[in-house]
Amino acid sequence: MEETQETSMPPSYPPESRAAPSRTEAAEVSTKKRIGSVVLEFATIIAIALLISVVIKTFFAQAFAIPSESMENTLIPGDRILVNKLADSEEDLNRGDVVVFVDPGNWLSDSAKPHYTGVQKALINLGELVGIVPQNVGDHLVKRIIGLPGDHVTCCNDGLITVNDVPIMETYIKPGSAPSDTAFDVVVPDGHVWVMGDNRDRSKDSRYHQQATGFGFVPITNIEGRAWLTIYPLGRMGTIPSASEVFANVDSP
Repeated sequence: MEETQETSMPPSYPPESRAAPSRTEAAEVSTKKRIGSVVLEFATIIAIALLISVVIKTFFAQAFAIPSESMENTLIPGDRILVNKLADSEEDLNRGDVVVFVDPGNWLSDSAKPHYTGVQKALINLGELVGIVPQNVGDHLVKRIIGLPGDHVTCCNDGLITVNDVPIMETYIKPGSAPSDTAFDVVVPDGHVWVMGDNRDRSKDSRYHQQATGFGFVPITNIEGRAWLTIYPLGRMGTIPSASEVFANVDSP
């Protein structure tokens, strides 16, 4: 008689019971998710804003501070200006433009340059990088272009500066200032400009650096761009005119 082999089955156990999360726990999880989403969204917005700021500062516009009275009354100490960085080549610049440029050769004395601690310098560099801090005035100057490459600029003919033998009536000079108290006769070399401040009595410009590196001429490669807009104080907000019409009768050299 054949034996019947029984197949043993593993014992079955009731499924492990799990307690449903309470309403309080669910609410806490939901709150944490919302906070995490808000933080992530905020961080993303900040990162995008900083990226846009860096791109704008690098290629389009940048803020600078006016430290002295050399450009009065066009610009006064404490003004914050935006510079159009697209206008930084010979083709884009005109006589009469106000420009910001890197010190071409010790125009600024050490006493005129600010001194910062390591931490302060790091914070300033970060602020400059993202465009929320005006550029360090210790490295940059702001003046008006009087002569372009090849121009013959002299002073003075009947008290007026001449450019390519044409006397110019400089409407932007601070009232009470003479066109120049220093005589000069220069021909601007290729790739350079001759610059002067609007407050001639208080401007150490091209006239005062003819014996220094570069002979008072500013390399166009040092120009950051054309001063475009005063953004602070709010009461002085507005565009900065180029005054190119003053040189309308000046022919090319």
